[in-house]
Amino acid sequence: MANPVIQTATCTCSFGAAPAVLTVTSQQTVFICKMLAATIQDGAPVSNVPTFGMCSNPANPTVAAATAAAMGALTPMPCVPATVAWTPGCPTVMVCKRPLLNNTSKLMCSYGGVIQVTMTPAMTVKVP
Repeated sequence: MANPVIQTATCTCSFGAAPAVLTVTSQQTVFICKMLAATIQDGAPVSNVPTFGMCSNPANPTVAAATAAAMGALTPMPCVPATVAWTPGCPTVMVCKRPLLNNTSKLMCSYGGVIQVTMTPAMTVKVP
């Protein structure tokens, strides 16, 4: 079963060198365990997605240029994610008219990387 993603969840990119912390900017009113609930819109525009340190994907134009300048030796360059929105999200749970983001969702980078949630802050749910 998928878990909801909230502010400060840790994400990784398949071509990134370091993990990054997700910042929720799509809404400011719905909280889960006192943290903002993330939606599938927290991947767009690009400025909402954190950097993953250095990018090593040869499909990234800056990496390709640096690699060519280094005579073909793969040369990572600073990560600047180019993304649209997380998919699929949780279409049955809406947060401010947007699907809730869950930990099984993926975010595709236009350069070919796959961004995913690797850790969401611990949550305790008490059942009466």
